[in-house]
Amino acid sequence: MENSVQVLKQLPVYQPSLIGNEKKYVLDCLDSSWISSKGKYIDLFEEGVAKYLGVNHAAAVCNGTVAIHLALLALGIGEGDEVIVPTLTYIASVNAITYTGATPVFIDSLADSWQMDPADLERKITKRTKAVLCVHLYGHPCDMDRIMPIAKEHDLFVVEDCAESFGSLYKGQHTGSFGDIATFSFYGNKTITTGEGGMVVMNDETLYDRCVHFKGQGLAKHRQYWHDVVGYNYRMTNICAAIGLAQLENIDVFLNQKKQIATWYKEGFEGTGLTFHEPVGDVYHSYWMCSVLVASAKDRDPLRDHLAKKGIETRPLFYPVHTMPMYSQKFARFKTAEDLGWRGMNLPSYPGLSKEDVEHVVDSVKSFFGNV
Repeated sequence: MENSVQVLKQLPVYQPSLIGNEKKYVLDCLDSSWISSKGKYIDLFEEGVAKYLGVNHAAAVCNGTVAIHLALLALGIGEGDEVIVPTLTYIASVNAITYTGATPVFIDSLADSWQMDPADLERKITKRTKAVLCVHLYGHPCDMDRIMPIAKEHDLFVVEDCAESFGSLYKGQHTGSFGDIATFSFYGNKTITTGEGGMVVMNDETLYDRCVHFKGQGLAKHRQYWHDVVGYNYRMTNICAAIGLAQLENIDVFLNQKKQIATWYKEGFEGTGLTFHEPVGDVYHSYWMCSVLVASAKDRDPLRDHLAKKGIETRPLFYPVHTMPMYSQKFARFKTAEDLGWRGMNLPSYPGLSKEDVEHVVDSVKSFFGNV
């Protein structure tokens, strides 16, 4: 009898859940030949997202990074301006500020929620500050009750980076509906995906018109092939929007599955000494990523290596951007962000995980600490 070889099950950090009308809608695009940046699915997806979030306008774009750049362009952010942004974020939040010629000004994080620190925000405001970029990190909303009054007092624009918080609520209100303008990402590892894609949302009609103008090569509204500003080709394709619409139809399914997965993790890690990223205050944490902090930074990477050998993919928390070469010309310390960045990691978080999958991750983590 031949020896059977047990195949190690691979658990990625994330993979999309394509359980609805994705194929049907994409085939409709192909059959109709509307595959580029015109077609009915772009309008349907934009309208669906705006309705879901409770905002007036939504403009689809080709990815989440250009969504931030477009939002800043629409607000007129440019050279000589400062934009306050948390250092604990994905690099795109900061790079998009740099694209405009403005200067990113970093602030620290809160230890409990991992979100931007409103007190540090207030300390960093100068006469050159034009906007604050709120990043709702890993699916947990920022403290908008503290941020919005500070912005209003100092006459600052509020841009919400909701790349990781589609479906998250702050006091019953969707992230992306608080500030002057907000952005979303629909990359393959986001709560809903278009493959590659993004969205800019707002209530102000003039801001919407400016976004549409800039994202479509600066094409004048009433004169064909006449361009009156330096614009960009930031449009979404009809095929991507078709996938996005199908995903949007299942958003409640995805959110419920992710909440269940987070509950399994939280229960599994009780009494282990790991800190699970839980909601703080009156918020709905959408758990884009289920994340933990190890007690000591020296254990984080060995634990990740241990899990990788068991077929479990993980990610470190974002490295604080002020530590990266292009943004570290001046020495700065952001103690909470650095502590979180060195101790934190993301675990497999996709909606298709079973209870047995989560138990395998939890047991593998426990086996590491049992062997240390």
